[in-house]
Amino acid sequence: MTRIIPESEFIINPDGSVFHLHLKPEQISDKIVMMGDPERVTIAASLFDSIECEVQNREFRTITGKYKGKRITALSHGIGTDNIDIVLTELDALANIDFETRSVKDEFNQLTLVRVGTSGGMQPHCPVGSYVVSEKSIGFDGLIHYYAGSEKIREEEFEKAFCKHVDRPSCHCIPYVVSADEELVDRIGFDMIRGVTVSAIGFYGPQGRYVRLPLSDPDMNAKIESFRYGKYAITNYEMESSAVAGLSKLMGHKAMTVCLIIANRITLDSKSDYKGSIEELIKTVLDRI
Repeated sequence: MTRIIPESEFIINPDGSVFHLHLKPEQISDKIVMMGDPERVTIAASLFDSIECEVQNREFRTITGKYKGKRITALSHGIGTDNIDIVLTELDALANIDFETRSVKDEFNQLTLVRVGTSGGMQPHCPVGSYVVSEKSIGFDGLIHYYAGSEKIREEEFEKAFCKHVDRPSCHCIPYVVSADEELVDRIGFDMIRGVTVSAIGFYGPQGRYVRLPLSDPDMNAKIESFRYGKYAITNYEMESSAVAGLSKLMGHKAMTVCLIIANRITLDSKSDYKGSIEELIKTVLDRI
C-alpha cells in the first residue's frame, strides 16, 4: 500500500515550495554544490553563464543556472549537522516526492551533492591553504542514529577503534563513521589531500577551543591527532561532512565534502582572508561535478 506522507511530517508551503528551502521541484538541478555561507553562493553564481532562478529563506540561499553547459544548483546550508538534516531531507523530497499525491515517486532520482567548506587541519601535512577531501567522516553529532538502517552504511570496526583510542565519555553521542562516494571522490579530489574528517557539534568547546569555559577533556585533540586506523589518520575538523555522507548514502545519493584548510590546529597557523582560495575551490568543483 502506498504511503501518503502526512502534512505534519512533510510541510509544503502555500506556493507549492518545500518548507525551509522555499524551493519547488523544478528549481533544482541533479548536480548541487553546497556551502555553509550564503555569500559563497554569490561567488558560485558569479561564475555561471546564466541564472535560471534565485530563492532565499533564512540562511538557505539557492541559485540555479548554467555553467559551461551544465545545469547546476548552488545552495547554502548554514552551520551544523542539524541544518544538513533539513537541507538533504528537503532536497531528496524535491527530487523524489510527488507533491500532489504526497507519496514517493515510482522512479528514483539520484542527486550528486558536493559540499565546499572551510576547515581546521589536524595533521602537519594539511597546511593552511590546502584542499582536503573527506574520504571518510566521523560524526560526533549522533544524527545518523535517528534513522533506521544506519548499521548498513556505518563502518563499525573503525568506530570501535576510534572510541577506544580517545576513551570516549559515555555521556557523549556514539561517533559514527561513513565513507563518501568513491567515484565522486576520485573525480573531484584526484589531486587533493584525502583523509578523515571529524564533524563536531560546535565550533568552540566541541573542537577543543578554550576561550573562557575550561574543557572537560583538554587532551581530546591530541588523541584525535594521534589516532590511526590502517592507512587512515584524522586530517581535519568541520561541522557537516558526516551528515552529508551519512544521509546521502542512506537515501541513495552521491555525496562528498571538500574543504579549504584555513587553520592548522597542530602548527597553530591560520588565515582569515581566504576569499580567493575558496573561490578557486568552488570553480574547481564546478568544473569537475
